[in-house]
Amino acid sequence: MRRGDADAQANDVVRDSEARLEEATGLARAIDLTISDALIAPISQIRPATYLGKGKVEEITGLIAGHDIELVVMDCALSPIQQRNLEKAWNTKVLDRTGLILEIFGRRAKTKEGALQVELAHLNYQRSRLVRSWTHLERQRGGFGFMGGPGETQIEADRRLIGDRITRLENELKKVQATRRLHRAGRQRVPYRVVALVGYTNAGKSTLFNRLTRADVQAADMLFATLDPTLRALSLPHGGKAMLSDTVGFISNLPTQLVAAFRATLEEVLEADIILHVRDISHEDAEAQERDVDAVLRQLGIDPDSGARILEVWNKIDRFDLEERENLRNIASRRPADRPCFLVSAETGEGVNELLTAIEDRLAATRTTLDLSVDASDGAGISWLHRNAEVLNKELHDGRFDMTVRVDETKRDIVVSRFDAVPHSAP
Repeated sequence: MRRGDADAQANDVVRDSEARLEEATGLARAIDLTISDALIAPISQIRPATYLGKGKVEEITGLIAGHDIELVVMDCALSPIQQRNLEKAWNTKVLDRTGLILEIFGRRAKTKEGALQVELAHLNYQRSRLVRSWTHLERQRGGFGFMGGPGETQIEADRRLIGDRITRLENELKKVQATRRLHRAGRQRVPYRVVALVGYTNAGKSTLFNRLTRADVQAADMLFATLDPTLRALSLPHGGKAMLSDTVGFISNLPTQLVAAFRATLEEVLEADIILHVRDISHEDAEAQERDVDAVLRQLGIDPDSGARILEVWNKIDRFDLEERENLRNIASRRPADRPCFLVSAETGEGVNELLTAIEDRLAATRTTLDLSVDASDGAGISWLHRNAEVLNKELHDGRFDMTVRVDETKRDIVVSRFDAVPHSAP
């Protein structure tokens, strides 16, 4: 595997070169590639024809011959021309960062929706790779007279076939998205709020998901171990319930094709009441990873500085000693009150109870608690309350149920008018 050290200057936070190289090799191993060699190739100027300078291209040519390499991975975005020229120079297949991530996603997608989204992104990427490079791709001239122009080239035919397939995939995805909207509407009829996990890939989201929900979602020390979204019930400290959603991990320079294609999957994030931004606080590039996640959230139309909606979770504190943890807690305590963060270890469970309490408090802050009394014979009314409100307390007195419920602001007026509910009075 070969890696070009590209445009770090475009990032607000300069990434550590060794950390980027480690991430690139991790991406390659994620699709079971055997790494023959990995190197950092500093460049002062990107060459339009080959990305790398002539000397570096020749150096890598020698390495390829010496190791009998079949695939070269460049940890950067290559133009179609650059990719073609490097393949000619090295006489081997060349894959850029976008192509590598697409390959990983293609292997990881399990659900129908995930497979459709990956294929759509892959076709859009392939269409951009179709360049006029071989004259034999042009078909025989057809027709005669003024109709006798050049026949359809193979490239044009391929583009047309890819375009047709993209159209079919987009139509299929619309159907899947409609089904997902129905499922979401069904959940909204039940008074469960949605909490979504987001974060850089391998930040420990799935491990935290399993810890919070007692689920068994695959959690591995592997980039993009989880791809398809998962929803599970989340039990809150005082008996309340919410839905927790685990989503695909983000990564620096995430291909725009994937952000667009996975927008439907990420609708769970868009619709979430609370977003937990899970960070691997032990990672040497933790600050740069935070910026990358924020950038993707902005692409989705979410303000990462929205303290009312986003809670930051500093994961993997078990990797620090006691003195380092105390230092982290001091840093966390100095954050603004509207931008809190929570130190946890998804692996050991440390700090998880405090996080759950914060989630519950945050959800409760946007709901109203009411007291009301319902005739025990009003089965329809009692059933409606259980479907549309969170029942905190329910006691039978003289043929009536005295109840305390918590409801969204959208249903508050309905409950007040239908059941003569009044604001809850603490004992």
